[in-house]
Amino acid sequence: MRRWNGWGLDSIDVQPRPATEDFLRQAIGASERPRDATLAEAASAIGASRLPAHPLVEVDPRVRLLHARGQSFPDWIDLRSGRVPTTPDGVAFPTQRAQVAELLSYAAEAGARVIPYGGGTSVVGHINPLAGDPPVLTIALGHLASLDALDEESHLATFGAGVSGPALEAQLRAHGYTLGHFPQSFEHSTLGGWIATRSSGQQSIRYGRIEDLFVGGHLETPSGALDLPCFPASAAGPDLREFVLGSEGRLGIITDAVVRVSQLPEEERFRAFFLPSWEVGSRLVRELAQARLGLSMVRLSNPIETRTQLQLAGHPTLAKVLGGVLRLRGLDDRRCMLVVGITGSKRHVHQVERALRWEVLAAGGVAAPKAIAAAWRRGRFRNAYLRNALWERGYGIDTVETALPWARVTSAMNHIEDAAKSALEAEGERSLVFTHLSHVYPVGSSVYTTMVFRLASDPDATRERWSRLKEAVSQAIVLAGGTISHQHGVGADHRPYLLTEKGKLGIAAIEGVLSALDPEGRMNPGKLC
Repeated sequence: MRRWNGWGLDSIDVQPRPATEDFLRQAIGASERPRDATLAEAASAIGASRLPAHPLVEVDPRVRLLHARGQSFPDWIDLRSGRVPTTPDGVAFPTQRAQVAELLSYAAEAGARVIPYGGGTSVVGHINPLAGDPPVLTIALGHLASLDALDEESHLATFGAGVSGPALEAQLRAHGYTLGHFPQSFEHSTLGGWIATRSSGQQSIRYGRIEDLFVGGHLETPSGALDLPCFPASAAGPDLREFVLGSEGRLGIITDAVVRVSQLPEEERFRAFFLPSWEVGSRLVRELAQARLGLSMVRLSNPIETRTQLQLAGHPTLAKVLGGVLRLRGLDDRRCMLVVGITGSKRHVHQVERALRWEVLAAGGVAAPKAIAAAWRRGRFRNAYLRNALWERGYGIDTVETALPWARVTSAMNHIEDAAKSALEAEGERSLVFTHLSHVYPVGSSVYTTMVFRLASDPDATRERWSRLKEAVSQAIVLAGGTISHQHGVGADHRPYLLTEKGKLGIAAIEGVLSALDPEGRMNPGKLC
């Protein structure tokens, strides 16, 4: 079963090693284990439903609580403390498209607001009900999860939008295909959620972001059904798909999606390298992106993240030995780790790996032991579980991410890290802050920063601590000229910063589209804009 107040499945428990805790105590100080509320305690505070009875709608307090929050840091504070001030009044579980339209009509008659729910993995408050008088209906789409059509001539697949990443890949791989979309939330997030938030997978260099993969589908809106036909290309005015991409549940509910799929690759390898410095590493990955060498993934960690990764993995001896070997090779504490994926035919993979090794060698880098890349691959979707264990030891983890042209990447990273480190200094708190580039493009890169800090003894004080961090790093992103979100969407947490990016006229244009399909503003209010 899914963990009700944290990440992932109850059956998976990733515990830090003693060396990890020692490292955190040295980096930011000792912390105390917080007292978490039980599910029964949190559910007992849920009020009565304000919705009329409907055969598809569950009003049990536990069901409503389990669909009330996502995975943002404030969501965790609410759930862990048992203080969840707003929940949906009911949760519906449609099993067919027609029932979605029926539920939207039911919500209109009841005067209810509607929140679409996919995998519940949002980290910016997408699925949280607002406080207020109107009742709230959450529509969970997990039963709309089948592969309904596969066009092997055109390499197009039609899915129910509630399909999770593993279920989607399993159905495609049975026919020899893959979508190739692997965000870190892959195990629990859904196709509809990826589309609604403009998701980016770890191997997007090869397969593309979700906007490159989504080619059509069906949307149920308060104003009626909207079909998005599939064309190889079209010059017939603005592309309606672009209205749906990144719409965050404000237009309606995606019930079906048609996506481009690829044949399973013949071979796939992940390799790790160490480069002498951030300057050398960032220049190399820019050159790799602009040369279109044929990699499927590029991830460059800055020096702090490079040192921290082995420490958080609890391997101080390995880190020490490896550090000594690298120093003998001329790489000091400024070294950065590069992890790459190479996907395709055996010939392609061999040629690209050979060319990559020459590029790394020419840059003064060295190949890392194959075990490092293998460990990264094994843990690519499991590292998020460490967030549970560290919370239970009094440490919070949050992330921010942006994207900028290459000329501003390094300065933006420095400003974001400086903002995070200084945000809590006034109360004598320290933050452990580190960054990597996880998606590179010919014109620029994402910048993904992680912040580790101590939880306060009181949930409200922890929330205030997080708020100062979040505001400081968000302002740093805006001042650096970066997008407020490269892959996490806007939701509620990024909403205050959207005006700077879109401008008044841009916001008005978005609101015009929203009002055309949802004139009464019933769909997921308070999110996006």
